[in-house]
Amino acid sequence: MLEPDDNLRKVAIAIAAHPDDIEFMMAGTLLLLNEVGWETHYLNISSGNCGSINLDSTQTETKRLEEAKKAATILGATFHPPFSRDLEIFYDSSHLRKLASVIRLVKPTIVLTHSPQDYMEDHTNTSRLAVTAAFSRGMPNFDVKPPLKPIKNEIALYHAMPHGLMDGMCQPVKPDLVINTTSVFKTKKQALAAHQSQKEWLDISQGMNSYLESMESISRNLGEITGSTHAEGWRLHSHLGFSSRKIDPLSKALGLPTV
Repeated sequence: MLEPDDNLRKVAIAIAAHPDDIEFMMAGTLLLLNEVGWETHYLNISSGNCGSINLDSTQTETKRLEEAKKAATILGATFHPPFSRDLEIFYDSSHLRKLASVIRLVKPTIVLTHSPQDYMEDHTNTSRLAVTAAFSRGMPNFDVKPPLKPIKNEIALYHAMPHGLMDGMCQPVKPDLVINTTSVFKTKKQALAAHQSQKEWLDISQGMNSYLESMESISRNLGEITGSTHAEGWRLHSHLGFSSRKIDPLSKALGLPTV
């Protein structure tokens, strides 16, 4: 397998659907990349406006924006504001132009996003949008909003594990790459705990029996694959349209065998 060039930008972005999704499945990897000198970015496409039974939509957006900014600070990542709302993340040109503009602004080498198969459509559509936004990065005839010039850098896309470690049809999903996140788990959990408004909401709406415990259970299940206490799993997207050859900058950055 060919290794990526050393001159690739050490920039990674996590693109998720809702506030707290990054913390559930991606935050440990962001923290480890920070530790080895990578610049990291944090984007939730939705404001999370439906995530409350006590606050109205506007109040919920305000609260969750505050929580997401706090979580991004804990993770040491640059925060990018949401531009959509819960259950309104559609695979359409409006969302795509906005996300593509963020990609051109950040110029990442690594894009971390949802699984192509997950338990809800906001996650699935976010995955699709992230893939196409990255694919369109160098297309001068694709207008992005706000307008930005196309970029030429190569990108590697990685899909996180779906919630429950299975697709929407209850079929197990296995990772290509499992990253030991034990050393940063405490900080990952702290970042998830910053989303205080979600504990009651998730317990009532999804029966998650404490969102912190649910995240920890997923983390431990993945850790068993490599004999570690905690881990995150990833699947590497095809390089076609994203790099001239197969690259795996995430494994290389963290000193792991390439996928």
